[in-house]
Amino acid sequence: MKKVLAILLLTASASMAQVRHSDDNTRNDIRYNLNESGSHYVKFTFTNQTWLRWNDNNPGTTVLGDPKTNTFDIGLRRTRVQLFGQITDRIFFYTQFGMNNFNKLSAFPAYNTNGTPSNRKVAAFFHDALGEYEVQRKGNSFVRFGGGLTVVNGLSRFSQPSIGTIMTMDVPVFAQATVDQTDQFARKLSIYSRGQIGKVNYRLDVADPFPIETNGSVPAAISVNSAFAQRKNHKQFQALLIYNIFDTEDNTTPGYMTGTYLGKRRVLNLEAGIISQKNATWRRESVDTVYNDMNLWSVAAYMDMPVNKNKSTAVSAYIGYFNTDYGKGYLRYNGIMNPATGTTQSIAGAGGTQGNAYPMFGTGRVIYAQAGYKFKDGLLGSQGTLMPYASLQHADYQRLDNGMNVYNLGVNWLIKGHNGKMSLNFENRPVYKASAVPNELASHGRKSAFVLQYQISI
Repeated sequence: MKKVLAILLLTASASMAQVRHSDDNTRNDIRYNLNESGSHYVKFTFTNQTWLRWNDNNPGTTVLGDPKTNTFDIGLRRTRVQLFGQITDRIFFYTQFGMNNFNKLSAFPAYNTNGTPSNRKVAAFFHDALGEYEVQRKGNSFVRFGGGLTVVNGLSRFSQPSIGTIMTMDVPVFAQATVDQTDQFARKLSIYSRGQIGKVNYRLDVADPFPIETNGSVPAAISVNSAFAQRKNHKQFQALLIYNIFDTEDNTTPGYMTGTYLGKRRVLNLEAGIISQKNATWRRESVDTVYNDMNLWSVAAYMDMPVNKNKSTAVSAYIGYFNTDYGKGYLRYNGIMNPATGTTQSIAGAGGTQGNAYPMFGTGRVIYAQAGYKFKDGLLGSQGTLMPYASLQHADYQRLDNGMNVYNLGVNWLIKGHNGKMSLNFENRPVYKASAVPNELASHGRKSAFVLQYQISI
C-alpha cells in the first residue's frame, strides 16, 4: 500500500510540475495537468497584500468617537485565492475567493442596519465564478463566450486589473466606476464575449447591476445631486477595444489585465472603452424625480517593454482620458481601507469625508497617468531589484471649484518579481470644504499618507 501511495504522489508531483509555453500562464506553479501536454489543467493561486500605513487625516476625523489628526493602522488590502482551469480545448472555468480592506474597523458599525451585531469574521466572499466556451481559434486569434459573476468590464484596463501585477502600489480605483455601488467589488453578473482577432483584443459585456440597496449602506436620500437610482433599473452595456501594436497580451483569465510585465513582453497598446446604462441615477429637480443615463468612456495608451534585454531593464507607462457622466452633480468620496469612522466637520451633499477619503468619483473629466522604470536584475544582488514609479489623477468634476490632483510616488522592491515584493508609497491628496457657491466644494489644503505594502503571490 505504501508503494502505491508513493507512486501516486510522484505521478501527481510530476504532472503539477509540467508547464505550457503559449502565454504568461507558464510558470512552475501550483497546477494539476489533465493531459500529457498540459493544455488541459487546473491551477491554484494565492495573493496577500499587507499594509502598514500612516495617514494624515482629513479635518474633523474621528475614530470610534475619538478625534484623530493622524492614524497608524495595519490591514490586509487584498487576500485572494483563485482556482481555474482549461477542462477541454473549449471549456474554461474561473473562480476567485477572498476579502478586501480588512483592518480593525472592518466590522464597523458595531450593529448592522437590521440591529444584529456585526461580525469581523465574515469579510470573505466569491469575487468571480464563471464558465467560458471557446467557439473559434485560429493561431493566436480566438472568440470566447462566457457568463457568471465576473470582472470583465468596459471602460479601461484598470477597470479589470490584475492586482498581483500592478506597478503602482494600488490601482486607480476611480476606473472601477461603480465599485461597491451597483457591483460586488467591481464584479457583476454578466454574459460576455472576449477574444483576440488579429491585432485587436475585445471585450463585450451585458451586466445585470445589483440594486444600490444591497451594497451594505443606507442609500442616500434623493437630492439635487445625482445618486444611483432605487427604481427603473436597467441592464448595463460595456465594451473595450485594444489595438496591440507589438506583442499581444496574456488572455488566460477573463478580464484581469496585467499591470506590468517587468520587461518580459514588448507591449504598446491603444485602447477605447465604454460603460452605458439607462436611468442609472436619479435626482430631485423642483418636485420632479429626474432619471439620468450613465455614460462613461475613455481612450488611452499603454506601454510596457524592455529597455536593455541584457540587463533586463524595462519601462512601463500609461496615459488615459476618461469622460465620466453619472448625471448632474454626482460626486462620491472614497477612502481605501479608510482608517476612520466619522467626522465632526461634515460637508453638505458629500458623505464619508473622514480619514483618507477624497472625491474619487464624479461627473466630469479625468486624466490619469503613470510611469515607472525597472532597474537591472540583481541590482541588490540576491535580493532582487527596484522599480520606482509615479502617478497622477487629475479630475475636473462639476462640483469642485477647480481641478483636483492626486499624486503618488513610490518604489517597488522586487525581491522575486511580483511573487515577492515590497512597495513604499507616498500619496498626496486634496481636502475640501463647503464653498460660498451653493452645492460646490472649495479647496481647503492637502493631506498625505505613507504606506508600506508587502505582497506575496504564488
